[in-house]
Amino acid sequence: MLGKLVNWIDERIPMTDTWNKHAGQYPAPKNFNFWYYFGILATVVFVNQILTGIWLTMNYNPSGDGAFASIEYIMRDVEFGWLLRYMHSTGASAFFVVVYLHMFRGLMYGSYQKPRELLWVFGCLLFLALMAEAFMGYLLPWGQMSFWGAQVIISLFGAIPIIGDDLTLWIRGDYVISGATLNRFFALHVIAVPLVLVVLVFLHIVALHHVGSNNPDGIEIKENIDENGWPKDAIPFHPYYSVHDAVAVVVMLILCSIVIFFMPEGGGYFLEAPNFEAANPLKTPDHIAPVWYFTPFYAILRAVPDKLGGVIMMGLSILMLFLVPWIDRGKVKSIRYRSIWHKLNLSQFVICFIILGVLGTLAPTPGRTLLSQITTLGYFGYFALLWFYSKNETTKPLPKRVTM
Repeated sequence: MLGKLVNWIDERIPMTDTWNKHAGQYPAPKNFNFWYYFGILATVVFVNQILTGIWLTMNYNPSGDGAFASIEYIMRDVEFGWLLRYMHSTGASAFFVVVYLHMFRGLMYGSYQKPRELLWVFGCLLFLALMAEAFMGYLLPWGQMSFWGAQVIISLFGAIPIIGDDLTLWIRGDYVISGATLNRFFALHVIAVPLVLVVLVFLHIVALHHVGSNNPDGIEIKENIDENGWPKDAIPFHPYYSVHDAVAVVVMLILCSIVIFFMPEGGGYFLEAPNFEAANPLKTPDHIAPVWYFTPFYAILRAVPDKLGGVIMMGLSILMLFLVPWIDRGKVKSIRYRSIWHKLNLSQFVICFIILGVLGTLAPTPGRTLLSQITTLGYFGYFALLWFYSKNETTKPLPKRVTM
């Protein structure tokens, strides 16, 4: 009866063919390593955020008077409400952890090079939409840091010449951060941006499966096929990588469970102490900083003395990620076969990014500002140096087949 049901469905929608094309018989390179876990982990976290978000909205009151109280109600009176809230807040940080590692893998193995430029662009658009989703969700608890963090970030748009003030007013929906701002951020966070994320995830996966997955050697497995048209260096995604990824999912769930049950505030980085106080427009926190996954870009903003210059540099720091496929003119994809200069350049980029992330969480001092400026130069220096050395880079010879 199950076979008849599947046949009945297949006659009306290509369910089995779609499963085979994108999972069951998808030819995946046989030399995937640790760095290829993070795509599926991002998908798992995304599903968690959608499901827990739906349940949280059932008891959330998106108004200036009721938002903070509804969070307290969810935490104290809703059955397992505290668990849903901590799963959502921990999931937000976990999302950025796996996305940052996923993007680093792309930079390390050249997953943005031809023919995967559009795949990379879709990924960067996903990152940008995720930042918007996280920022809007950050305001919803209506705590002190949520309120004042949003005040600082939204005010940055006022630095844009001519249209800045009108744009800031349009984003807020009022002359100050108010219930009107909360309402529109709630609508965007719950409906609009998640729809954009779902569409971008779909396009990202379709683009990936059209050009095929990259691998740690950066070799196109489609160029070496057998008499049946199957790549010689590929194995079916299912059951080999579905089981492989299931292990990573279990490990991630264990780690997230440790955070949720034993340290849900994440040392003040996942949930800041001021956010346990209701928003007060008359009381400014001692130190205003965004949540940790925005702090590298916030540090770049603060590294520039001029407000408009800081906004431009922060925007450029994200824009440069979109342009990597055209900045890197190298003929070899994987870091395994690239020059020592490329390895050093990528290493200093990662170090600068981490330092900027730490500095963004701290109150500014002259010494920290100087360090922010140095590491900002290192961040942008990665792209500038990549442009200059990549075209004539001395590389190692590529193997004809993937290596294990």
